[in-house]
Amino acid sequence: QVQLVESGGGLVQPGGSLRLSCVASGMIFRVYAMNWYRQAPGKQRQLVATISSGGSTNYADSVKGRFTISRDNAKNTVYLQMNSLKPEDTAVYYCNTPRATIDYWGQGTQVTVSS
Repeated sequence: QVQLVESGGGLVQPGGSLRLSCVASGMIFRVYAMNWYRQAPGKQRQLVATISSGGSTNYADSVKGRFTISRDNAKNTVYLQMNSLKPEDTAVYYCNTPRATIDYWGQGTQVTVSS
């Protein structure tokens, strides 16, 4: 079965950087789009960034110019490089890969931006 395992979260000061990783197993990684979502306390889960199987990317307006999504098909891994972090980026970040009838999710990794 498909498994997604995120890592790389933590506590960082405003203006700092983090790189999240998501390792996928149980799937032919290179043929599927991959997404990063986030959910802050009391808020709905929000789509942050998307990368297609061909490498095309899209971002939420709130992170454009600061976050970069990338993938390494040889390592079955998708990354989210987060720069110039703000307190409002604080959330649990989830890796996701959608299918026609089901979405697969990782367990999430906490990112806290605070001084």
